[in-house]
Amino acid sequence: MKRRIEAGESFDLAVLVNFQTDEMIKKGKLEADTRSDIMKAGIGVAVRRGTKVPDIGTVEAFKHTLLDAKSITYLKEGASTIYLDRLFARMGIAEALRAKTVKPETETVSEAVAAGAVELGLIVIPNILSVSGAQLAGPIPEEIQSYIVFTEAVAATSPNQQAARELISFLKSPAAISAIRAKGMNPG
Repeated sequence: MKRRIEAGESFDLAVLVNFQTDEMIKKGKLEADTRSDIMKAGIGVAVRRGTKVPDIGTVEAFKHTLLDAKSITYLKEGASTIYLDRLFARMGIAEALRAKTVKPETETVSEAVAAGAVELGLIVIPNILSVSGAQLAGPIPEEIQSYIVFTEAVAATSPNQQAARELISFLKSPAAISAIRAKGMNPG
């Protein structure tokens, strides 16, 4: 979405990763006074539905599960990518994972797991829950979890400023918060 905004596509409201929203505010593309953290999502582990769910309940179990996996996948470029690359380096397993890691250019991590193309996928939990052939093995352990914060703001050039502001208010309402939780995220 950030690329589409930068390319000049018209829109009324953007929901981006928090640092992208801040960047678009600095560039004058979004209204600063409408910036609002709407939800956050943790990183989870996806397995193919119907397969054995691996133990990822502790940092050590998570590490062994990654090392024992035949293949893993996570985004080539994304909010969680830099974090995972650094995490694996800190854990001392980056080199061992390199040869068996597939990093797609698009958000097809859960789809690749569902198709059986890779054994484990690492991506934000809502992405896993949205793919019927993928199953959430669980979130990565809390001690090493990273949350991706999604932030909304109104387009500076929107002809529908009031409606976009009302949508922001709605997305903070109890009904929206319930839906956000149902999709595997926490309210911002």
